[in-house]
Amino acid sequence: MPLILIIILALFIIFNIAKDLYTEWLWFSSLKYGSVYATVLKTRAIVFFLSAISFAIIFLGNLGLAVRLVPKTEARYWPWDIMRRLQAMLRTSVIAATVLLSLIFGLVAQSKWEIILRFLNQQPFGITDPVFHREVSFYVFSLPFLNLLQGWLLWALIVTLVCSAGVYLLSYGLQWFKFHLTRPVLAHISGLVVAILGLLAWGYWLSIWELVFSNRGVVFGASFADLHAKLPAQWILIAVVIISIGVILFSVWRHNFRWPLYAIGWWLAAAVLIGNIYPAVVQRFQVEPDELERETPYINYNIDYTRRAFALDRIEEQPFPAEDTPSPQDIADNEQTVNNIRLWDTRPLKDTYNQIQSIRLYYDFVDIDVDRYTIDGQYRQVMLSARELSAEKLAGQAQTWLNRKLQFTHGYGLALSPVNEITSQGLPDLFLKDIPPVGKLTLDVPQIYFGEKTDDYIMVKTKTQEFDHPSGEDNVYGFYQGKDGVGLGSFFRRFVYAWELGDFNILISNQLTQESRVLYYRNIQSRVSHLAPFLTLDKDPYPVVIDGKLLWIQDAYTTSDRYPYSTPAASGINYIRNSVKAVVDAYNGDVTFYIADPEDALIRTYQKIFPVLFVPFTQMPESLRVHLRYPEDMFVIQSEAYRSYHMRDARVFYNKEDLWAIPREVYFGTEQAMDPYYIIMRLPGEQGEEFLLMLPFTPVNKNNTIGWLAARSDGASYGKLLAYLFPKDRLVYGPSQVENRIGQDTIITSQFALWGRGGSRIIRGNLLLIPLARSMLYVEPVFLQAEVGGLPELKRVIVVAGEQIAMQPTLKEALAAIFGTPTAPAEPAVTPPSGTVPASMTDLINQAQQHYVQALEYQKAGDWAGYGKELASLQTVLEQLATLAGK
Repeated sequence: MPLILIIILALFIIFNIAKDLYTEWLWFSSLKYGSVYATVLKTRAIVFFLSAISFAIIFLGNLGLAVRLVPKTEARYWPWDIMRRLQAMLRTSVIAATVLLSLIFGLVAQSKWEIILRFLNQQPFGITDPVFHREVSFYVFSLPFLNLLQGWLLWALIVTLVCSAGVYLLSYGLQWFKFHLTRPVLAHISGLVVAILGLLAWGYWLSIWELVFSNRGVVFGASFADLHAKLPAQWILIAVVIISIGVILFSVWRHNFRWPLYAIGWWLAAAVLIGNIYPAVVQRFQVEPDELERETPYINYNIDYTRRAFALDRIEEQPFPAEDTPSPQDIADNEQTVNNIRLWDTRPLKDTYNQIQSIRLYYDFVDIDVDRYTIDGQYRQVMLSARELSAEKLAGQAQTWLNRKLQFTHGYGLALSPVNEITSQGLPDLFLKDIPPVGKLTLDVPQIYFGEKTDDYIMVKTKTQEFDHPSGEDNVYGFYQGKDGVGLGSFFRRFVYAWELGDFNILISNQLTQESRVLYYRNIQSRVSHLAPFLTLDKDPYPVVIDGKLLWIQDAYTTSDRYPYSTPAASGINYIRNSVKAVVDAYNGDVTFYIADPEDALIRTYQKIFPVLFVPFTQMPESLRVHLRYPEDMFVIQSEAYRSYHMRDARVFYNKEDLWAIPREVYFGTEQAMDPYYIIMRLPGEQGEEFLLMLPFTPVNKNNTIGWLAARSDGASYGKLLAYLFPKDRLVYGPSQVENRIGQDTIITSQFALWGRGGSRIIRGNLLLIPLARSMLYVEPVFLQAEVGGLPELKRVIVVAGEQIAMQPTLKEALAAIFGTPTAPAEPAVTPPSGTVPASMTDLINQAQQHYVQALEYQKAGDWAGYGKELASLQTVLEQLATLAGK
């Protein structure tokens, strides 16, 4: 009975593995990437069988030898029939152990297929390490493979030694532990020990190269103590192991049992004293008292290689004068920069989109993205979000299998608005909206079968019509016309996918036809990562509208933690490149991997492994290139590294004399580190505006701004990094200082208090530093939201220029309050919706509010003349309002 259960369990495991392999093959083939999966599968199969067979030969050969070498148990100890049964059990146990352990060692080895393929197809980085002068590819590709091979062989021999010793122990145990090791037995055990020691010596040799990843010194990488103590110690340990091997072999010839124990003891003592204590002593008594002088060469290595690994050596540094206040002429000369200052924030805008554009309860805007489009001949920065399906929001009685898997299958369209335009009600002025989509962009294929929220599988081309989109009081239905998906035409396919997806309805539903297909891995990130698991994905894929279609752009990185002398980031990686732009069709699910950085050795290695997977960047359509953005995750990693590694002098670096910090800001009422932000602006010395990603810096433990880093995204300048450094002899207000000044401004705080008493929630958006000509502006939007279920409305814009602060209903008015006259067309026109309050009445209301706030200020200051003047002005404005209202 137990044997039958074992056979049934084994068959279930085999069929389950076969099922997984089959469905994976079908999915990859449906995307025309069957050869990619075949490469991985073939590699894993070859490695599995070679590893399993190799282990079986090592293990079974040694245990078979042990069985033959054990002395025969005398009949006076045990009856013959018992001995025969024990011998049979031993043979069965050896075979069973061989099979089981071979499977384990084979499975462990095949799981490292990526390390093996990278080793076999490695490409050079074109640079050597500064200590051992080995090509960086040796550390990234070869050394991990050699460590893998050494570790696999070491554990295989350790397991073999333990099991062989067990056979001998069992045999001598049957003789009442009358140990008398024969020379062949001693030679066998000694041979295994010698082989293990030889692998340990190889491990010591490999660990020499691992010194370039040491954490012992003041910086990451081989330090003074590593090269002057740990390195000699490794060679000494190798010599000790070799001597120990000689002693063990000699002891076999002399048939001496004690010498091997002495040799192993010497080795263990040397490993502790020479391998660990000696380098620590050198570090404490020779390096630390004179650390800077001892470590200077290695600090320089670390600075150089960290800058290379994170592409900081490509940053072009330029001085920025940071004059106090821009002039009115600066505002006029940078009209397009001012026109594209981002006033809307992602969180309030997402809430607003969900309230005014979700249309139906089962649609959802998951994420707000920033991009740029040429609209009506103007280069405009916009914010947009895809309208995705949230099937979980269907009413309870509608939560049926048919609805969730066959009928409600996709989202529809998107909302898109400029970053700075508002209606008179404080809402975004939508350039693309509604269902079906209407606006200033054309979206002919608005269905979203693949997106950020599409985590579940669906079936298409069934007998059930899919809900396409609402149309007034009715609904429009249709069928999926795309080419993605795995066919479910046969009973076998339906059975396999019912098992794979755990959905018995797939097998029994009469709604499926010969043409039916199953769509899965529909989430953008899961889809891309399943095709290319060796790539690290940016957290923010973003949609683009191109030629009437909706596409997703997913930035992908090649990363490593094996770059010599490079200090790791918080995530553990110490090398990164944005080597790939993955593009996913929101309707068809097609995925195209464009190589964005062909100089990267990692992507060239993967391209050699998977030649079908990657497409040259030159094949990317121009209509798609204009929407590429410098990725935010990589920029954050580079910014964090640049805080320290803008310092290139070893002494300055060691003393942390010029360490920078990420500024702090108040966002949604909470202080937080400032996030990088996209902006359209004209860089100093450039002829026109461009799309940038930027972030300012402050000195550590100080709040003034010291400079800013920008990543370019347009045209031939894509990927270039620029750092603008402020004069060190001038105080330039930093974001947190500006936030404090805003919080201390009496007019602004009075207005906030007034709104707060009225039951509104005040939302202070992202504070943006806007470089303008030779100086800067700070801009912060202010939103109001009712405490319960209200729409976030953009009510005020705060502008800070030098010592001046202004808060007004629009950016144009705030600029005018500081610079004296409006600078048309610095602020795009506010778009009044039909049936709203006339602009003149709105102006009078704003004036009344300003007079009221100013009167409160005079009252607090005891300036009763000013107080009376403001009340009189307030009365005049109220009379004008009454006249305008016809009272």
